[in-house]
Amino acid sequence: MSKLELTIGTVISLAITGAALAHGGATGVVKERMDGMMAMGNAVKSLSAMMRGEEDYDAAAVKMHGQTIETHAGDALVGLFPKGSDGAPSEAKRTIWTDSANFETLASQLETYAIALQVAADNGPMMEDSTQRNMVGGSGMMSSSDMMNGSGMMGDQTMMSPDALAKMPVDGVFNMLVQTCASCHTKYRSEK
Repeated sequence: MSKLELTIGTVISLAITGAALAHGGATGVVKERMDGMMAMGNAVKSLSAMMRGEEDYDAAAVKMHGQTIETHAGDALVGLFPKGSDGAPSEAKRTIWTDSANFETLASQLETYAIALQVAADNGPMMEDSTQRNMVGGSGMMSSSDMMNGSGMMGDQTMMSPDALAKMPVDGVFNMLVQTCASCHTKYRSEK
């Protein structure tokens, strides 16, 4: 299993399991953001199965899941973290408010990737045939080490233009979206 596949699995697991467990006592804006995270986690889970070739690729479903993520990203996501909305049952670290500029950047990047995912859906994955994807490392996805060490699309952590993203294979855009989720969870979500 590659590091990226492990990252995807961790993001999905944390989003769905954490939201399900914490929803019990959540109310107000904390419940709203947990519901949004659950919706995004479910979308990523479905997309991941398609990108790995475990389910047939469906461009319409990719667009639908991309729209779900877009709806809960960007300003909508930032708006669900007003000052004072930390503490149990919230899993938000206080660094969301002390490092708000970076949090807002990640929320914006997530929105951009979700929009690009919808546009790139018609491009299909790097390798359309799931048999081919499995033969070249299981997913057809760029490894997280390639993305983070400067040899990949995100190496210098700069955001590609929406036009460039829209021309990529959909699984490449999905990789960047998931890396953004993982980065945000690592920096701003408490592990319970």
